[in-house]
Amino acid sequence: MRTGALKKTIAKSTKPRTVAEYLAAAPTDKRAALTKVRKTVKGAAPNATEGISYGIAGYKYKGRPLLYFGYAKVHCALYGGIGSVIDAHAAELKAYDVSKGTIRFTADRPLPDRLVAKLVKARIAEIDKAG
Repeated sequence: MRTGALKKTIAKSTKPRTVAEYLAAAPTDKRAALTKVRKTVKGAAPNATEGISYGIAGYKYKGRPLLYFGYAKVHCALYGGIGSVIDAHAAELKAYDVSKGTIRFTADRPLPDRLVAKLVKARIAEIDKAG
């Protein structure tokens, strides 16, 4: 096995430990879309902690899941405890593939920053209200 091929095999079998590693492993187009999501979440929730959970990037706020984001072969997505937030913003999300707790989008049609910030702030309000 060539050295380059071995490095690729090792890289694929290594699970990311940080969000930066997770994004670095993403395909270029998805990486750009998810990097924007990351920047928007950090701006909307500066007190949230960032990490890897369930093999994808995630944020916790006051120790509770805020949201997660990830990518698959044909889409990117927001996941997590956002089901009620999705319901409350259904009209703004009608252009996206939405299911219970998941918002799917593509790299060429990413979620607008303002909408991501709005969803994050709504989720923070839910967590604050719950105590």
